[in-house]
Amino acid sequence: MLLGTYQPTLIDKNRLALPSKLRREIKGNQLILSVGMEDCIFGFEEEKWEQVTAADLSRPISDGQGRMLRRKLCTNAERVTLDSQGRFVVPEAMMKYAGVTDKLTLIGAGDHFEIWNKTVWETYSNKIAKENI
Repeated sequence: MLLGTYQPTLIDKNRLALPSKLRREIKGNQLILSVGMEDCIFGFEEEKWEQVTAADLSRPISDGQGRMLRRKLCTNAERVTLDSQGRFVVPEAMMKYAGVTDKLTLIGAGDHFEIWNKTVWETYSNKIAKENI
């Protein structure tokens, strides 16, 4: 399970080292990155990605919301490879979508991780901390 909050530093241009606690939980060296909700980037193991998207992909093509989710998640997804030190390159388009420059927050969200602009994450985190969930 992917847990915790991290403040990693970008290496070179859009290159990120996955924190070791998360890296130990990832099987293999392939990840699927996609634009997420609330202007962040989702990161999944390939197998988890297939499980998470299976329900949306099984919806009939006539289901408008299912089509929108497919389009948002799949057309903006890319497979990336972790190197031997757990580093990977985040596509530039995703960085722009999430507003990530040099200061970012990476969170473990159970079955996936998320990459956020640090300031946006702080605002969002403060908001959800006040919610009665």
